[in-house]
Amino acid sequence: MNDSTREQLGPPALRLAGFQLWVHGRQFPESQDGWDGNWLNVATHCGGAGASVWANGAILDTVSVLRFREGLEALHRTLSGVAVLESVESNVGVRIDASDRAGHVRTRVEITPDHLAQGHWFEFDQTYLPPVIAQCAALGSVPSPGPEEPWCLRRVLGWRRTLGLE
Repeated sequence: MNDSTREQLGPPALRLAGFQLWVHGRQFPESQDGWDGNWLNVATHCGGAGASVWANGAILDTVSVLRFREGLEALHRTLSGVAVLESVESNVGVRIDASDRAGHVRTRVEITPDHLAQGHWFEFDQTYLPPVIAQCAALGSVPSPGPEEPWCLRRVLGWRRTLGLE
């Protein structure tokens, strides 16, 4: 993928320093269970200082996004701790650690189609966290698969409208 692909994708649903994430929908939109029904088809990109790495596919689930948002909220509130976006798929991971009590954080983004060979990291100030928290809240509104949904997905309806996809 390249810059023209990025333009075709439109604005990312989540932007964090040099990391962007686009949501295309669910991997199995008709699934009624809490596992298959939670996987998202995404495009992810991380770039900076001459590097540009893409990872795509059903590599992230809604529960991971919700946990990441909760971690970001705690990190922003307490100026300590860590927030992690991780998946059982090894293609993308984001870790944000408080680096001091002044609100500075260190962010490490690992993204690759080959998880054994590539990783990228960026540092930025905590002032970036409130917009990221809001973006995660919008991503967390991916609808649950059905009436037997896990508790964490009951609070998530209308995500396509929230993300401007409808």
